Amino acid sequence: MSKHSPDADVAFIQALAELLNKNDLTELSVKREYGEDDSLEVRVVKQANIVTTAVAAPMAMAPAAVAAPAAAAPAPAASAAPEDPAQHPGAVTSPMVGTAYLAAEPGATPFVAVGATVTEGQTVLIIEAMKTMNHIPAPRAGTVKRILVGDGTPVEFGAPLLIIE
Repeated sequence: MSKHSPDADVAFIQALAELLNKNDLTELSVKREYGEDDSLEVRVVKQANIVTTAVAAPMAMAPAAVAAPAAAAPAPAASAAPEDPAQHPGAVTSPMVGTAYLAAEPGATPFVAVGATVTEGQTVLIIEAMKTMNHIPAPRAGTVKRILVGDGTPVEFGAPLLIIE
């Protein structure tokens, strides 16, 4: 059992929830150490955004595109096209929530460009999370076919970043 005030923990959790909403985040995880064998781990998740934008829309569109081979099929197929990169076997996905950067600093040459050949482990972009710059390595060698995020774009966990074939 914790030796600190439960009211302080409630206030801390409420502050995290406000931070989540204020910064348009979908998830926030924090561990607070109070001393040896005394800590608080909190994970705050906003379910509404995840379900609405990332899961419900693509699943609803995909069966419609398959089930309707009529003249209306090209429109749903075009709408589903942006969702295809996540299912691509060469998709490199975000390991965290943060902001994606294509270059080491503003105005610098991007790490990769479409058509560039990359080696396994080569940095392909950076994701800033909680003021920490995390280098994202290429999971395999190949050629960059598509870059799916813009410089300075917020990304969520599991979001496709680029495609390497």
